[in-house]
Amino acid sequence: MKGMLRSVFSHPSGRIGGLIVLVYLLIALLAVLGLTPHDPLMQYRIDRLHAPSSSYWMGTDLFGRDVTSRLMKGVGQSFTVAIFSVATAALAGTVLGLTAAWYGARWDAVLMRLMDVLLAFPAILLALLVVTIIGPGTWTSVAAIGIVYTPIFTRVVRGPALSLKAREFVDAARTFGSSRFYILTRHLLLNLVAPLTVQVTLALAWALLTEASLSFLGLGTQPPASSLGLMLSDSRNLMEQAPWLLVFPALAIMLSILGFNLLGDGLRDILDPKTRRA
Repeated sequence: MKGMLRSVFSHPSGRIGGLIVLVYLLIALLAVLGLTPHDPLMQYRIDRLHAPSSSYWMGTDLFGRDVTSRLMKGVGQSFTVAIFSVATAALAGTVLGLTAAWYGARWDAVLMRLMDVLLAFPAILLALLVVTIIGPGTWTSVAAIGIVYTPIFTRVVRGPALSLKAREFVDAARTFGSSRFYILTRHLLLNLVAPLTVQVTLALAWALLTEASLSFLGLGTQPPASSLGLMLSDSRNLMEQAPWLLVFPALAIMLSILGFNLLGDGLRDILDPKTRRA
């Protein structure tokens, strides 16, 4: 673990991305612990649309709520949705990918054609369809984003698993009487940790953007809870009068996605055997 962290922070992209992600995780943790400058739900009506100042670092919104505190809560909310949705997609995709690779034939054909159907939809449209059917909400967003990105993880797992299935050490494990579960978890899954780690990192960036899009459209996190996409939506009619309501949430979304993408690029270079030999 220490060696991996050392490798990440010695890589230019990994170092920058890792630092950005760590800062965001710290902000989310502070928000969860209630260590925000003000109560995110408290309305200081006398300070409505107050510009950024020493009292309100990022200004206040139309209801007099502190933008800094709401942004910190929004980061925590967006990260919660992204982490749970990607975890759901990774778990489901890994199981489906291993199942398709191991059993092959009809299982492989049926599962991969189903994944092809899901991949045929643009991510945001498929998420909108799921949310429309189930109804808006935080956990609905988790389910929708999880369904959207499951096919990607399924394909990431299936391809290498097919190659590993034909390797000599798998045949040896079968010869020695190892169970199917043991072979799948100890021989196939452990050898898929590297591509899965990279894919999880990149998927977190996509999930953050999708969550922000759903909340912006009013189908994700619901008021009075705070979300980065919801904050952007609230700023639409006030862009000229109070530009800080748009600028700070937009920058928060952009930097978080940039951080995960840079971290993913760094991990891909570190975990790629060809790159390591080079």
